Amino acid sequence: MADIPSLLRNNIRSLTPYSSARDEYKGEDAVFLDANENPYNSPFNRYPDPLQIRLKKRISEIKGVASENIFLGNGSDEAIDLLIRAFCEPGEDNILAIKPTYGMYKVCADINGVEYRESLLNEHFQVNVQQLTDLADSCSKLMFLCSPNNPTSNSLDARDILQLVRNFKGLVILDEAYIDFSIHPSMAAQLKAYSNLVILQTFSKAWGMAGIRLGMAFADIDVIRVLNRIKYPYNVNILTQKVALEHLASTENKEKWVKQILEQRNFLFNHLVQLTIVKNILPCDANFLMVKFDDPKKVFDFLIEKKIIVRDRSKVSLCEGYLRITVGTSEENSMLISALNEY
Repeated sequence: MADIPSLLRNNIRSLTPYSSARDEYKGEDAVFLDANENPYNSPFNRYPDPLQIRLKKRISEIKGVASENIFLGNGSDEAIDLLIRAFCEPGEDNILAIKPTYGMYKVCADINGVEYRESLLNEHFQVNVQQLTDLADSCSKLMFLCSPNNPTSNSLDARDILQLVRNFKGLVILDEAYIDFSIHPSMAAQLKAYSNLVILQTFSKAWGMAGIRLGMAFADIDVIRVLNRIKYPYNVNILTQKVALEHLASTENKEKWVKQILEQRNFLFNHLVQLTIVKNILPCDANFLMVKFDDPKKVFDFLIEKKIIVRDRSKVSLCEGYLRITVGTSEENSMLISALNEY
């Protein structure tokens, strides 16, 4: 079991967190004269619940993770940034990660002045466990893994992930943003066994709520307490909490959307693979396809002329020649295929 307090920065360990009015009183149906709010324009005149208790209770029921092991933030990016700020001393500590992967890990490290060490994935887009492990030293505090990985679209080997969790002395942050589209289960069940495992998930993909900016971190209670101590008091606004609760009242829409996206992913694959301009399509566990072209920039520009926007990943390590194509609706996917047939 990891000694979470020993991994913290000294100033964070001794920090006295800000205590808001809603931290001090958590009840309802009271006369609120404690937070200098405007008494009019209910309910938007009131500060939101700083710990999102009702929302966490519903997420706990859906995800099977106890409420006290859940942190909610302004997208998963907030949790990423807070973890770096809490555990990594600028100019001293370092972060380990795979390459290629989600770009915000490095951006947040750079913003916080923390060294970022990368290990290139192998030819199967899997982790070179020994190479990644060899990058670690006594100042390595965090390790970021993304599975299914963005942009390579594949799931990492669960045995490799667990080996890294067992052997790394810091926290291993496993980003499962695309887990709902994978044939592999979430590793949330491993949280009780490994106190240094942190799992990130999001409402931006399968749940169709990218616009409300709500991300989740599941972790040992000591890690969650740290994140709650250093976050801004009202980091998840009242509108986001309200919309999330409405959409989480039932899981039927989410399950329907995932089913449709997986069906359309197969449709796209089956049609793209027949095109002579397509040279390869990577195996996929996400809601996008990585498609290789001889001249990706020319195809990218052609699609823009057709007002179809995809992502050029051809300059990313191991992804030379590839465009990343998100699975759209049936109509959108048909438009894409028709356009590529005209190319």
